[in-house]
Amino acid sequence: MAIQWWQIIILTLYSGYQIWDELHLVTSAGSAVFAGLFTGLVMGDVKTGLIIGGAMQLTILGVGTFGGASRIDANSGTVLATAFSVAIGMEPEQAVAALAVPVAALMIQTDVLARFANTYFAHRIDAAIEKHDYKGIERNYLMGILPWALSRMIPIFLALAFGGGVVQTAVDYLNTNLAWLADGLTLAGRVLPAVGFAILLRYLPVKKNIAYLVLGFVITALLSTVFSNITAISGELGKLAEELSGTFVPLPMLGVSLIGFALAFIHYKNTVSRQALEDKLAKAPAVAANAGQADAAVESHSAEEGEILDDEL
Repeated sequence: MAIQWWQIIILTLYSGYQIWDELHLVTSAGSAVFAGLFTGLVMGDVKTGLIIGGAMQLTILGVGTFGGASRIDANSGTVLATAFSVAIGMEPEQAVAALAVPVAALMIQTDVLARFANTYFAHRIDAAIEKHDYKGIERNYLMGILPWALSRMIPIFLALAFGGGVVQTAVDYLNTNLAWLADGLTLAGRVLPAVGFAILLRYLPVKKNIAYLVLGFVITALLSTVFSNITAISGELGKLAEELSGTFVPLPMLGVSLIGFALAFIHYKNTVSRQALEDKLAKAPAVAANAGQADAAVESHSAEEGEILDDEL
């Protein structure tokens, strides 16, 4: 299956929009999982798009852009990996490791170029501010979208328009002469989401909230087993009784979400109560000094655990 010209145009336009959405609108249309969904719809295989997009979303789960740092462009990697996976018939897990991650890493360079190019418009805005030229400020601010959009659109267009033959040849060779490497890439694609979770846990206060982590894991495992068994039983009953029209939908994550919401709400209420108590104690000078020492100790303990404090975000 060849990638059609209209698919190339739509995916190129989306690649330019997604970075703008990620930086300004923040509607989740600039996330890897949405990129997989959108590309899957355009290419006619939503399942493959969601698998690749979900894997890339989990891979960067614990990766952030603190300050002016650039991170791997998981969205662009997802678009190309999904498009070529559907067009060539490549396994989604293999596409994640062989295409999505390398492309996402290479796109760091175009991200840096976009940041450099935007300094031109930043200086023009500074000049417009000195002249009180508000229209000029607005105009240059909006023109700053262009470097960001082009930094994604140009590589995506070139890859989709001219890279199909190269990718097809590489994948064919990979699955024949280098089958052992293809199997390794498939395995790596399945492991990458776990790496994202590990990075995320590194920056979360896991030591202080280990009970929630253990509880969530156990609940997920239990509900998954329960709902899987219920689904299996309903299937067998359906074979025995033709008039049985009811079906059991396995939705263990809904139960986990509700339990997680309840635990988070309890934690929030406890935090609010503790803050109210600290505010009352802070009214006394002597007690306030002790409270300050206690807060400093808490912050030091949090820093040792790797927790990111508010002023570091």
